[in-house]
Amino acid sequence: MSDLVVAITGASGSIYAVRLLDALLSLGRNVHLTVSPAACQVIKHELGLSIDLASLDESDLLPPDADLVHDSRLGVRRVSGSSGLGNSSVFSESESSRGRLTYHHYMDFSAGIASGSFLTDGMVICPCSMGTLASIAHGQSSNLIQRAADVHLKERRKLIVVPRETPLGSIQLDNMKRLTDAGAVVLPAMPGFYHNPTSIQDLVDFVVGRICDQLGVRHALFKRWGGQNATEDA
Repeated sequence: MSDLVVAITGASGSIYAVRLLDALLSLGRNVHLTVSPAACQVIKHELGLSIDLASLDESDLLPPDADLVHDSRLGVRRVSGSSGLGNSSVFSESESSRGRLTYHHYMDFSAGIASGSFLTDGMVICPCSMGTLASIAHGQSSNLIQRAADVHLKERRKLIVVPRETPLGSIQLDNMKRLTDAGAVVLPAMPGFYHNPTSIQDLVDFVVGRICDQLGVRHALFKRWGGQNATEDA
């Protein structure tokens, strides 16, 4: 089982990225993380977390539960429990080992994920800004996020982009089609409602769960249509 790559860029919806990281690590997956400067601004505004790109640590994005007791903005992600996944049961008893997070600066082209020879099981850009989406769609590699995405496309590995933008213009739609034609999965942050959500966390978990489905990561983040057991493969 190879590692996964997660990139966070400057679109609204940073809670999706934080929840995704928490889920993947809790499910025992090793994650290579890179974050754009614009993402830091959005994370600060939406979640109240200050990120130093020069020395980012896992606890900067995933504070211990005790630090979240009085923080309503982060409370949607972690409600209770040592798993850090609130009321969602996302891993089985046998999957007790937490994955490892490795951070790469967004301009560090010496990182392994900048090369096709570095094996991964896929990459997610969550949320994906329209600027990042456009850069990847037109083959730019001006930072590590864009380069890693380009690598996944050329190596025919799974690349998932999670845009959170509305409304969408024709240029943005064209760029999404270019990426889809190139083999990427465009997975907009559009939560469903057929699982009868009762909280914002339920809506966040739906999107994160669909990302995990595309990565082939088993989870129980939401109830599936038709009564299928949430731990079964989609």
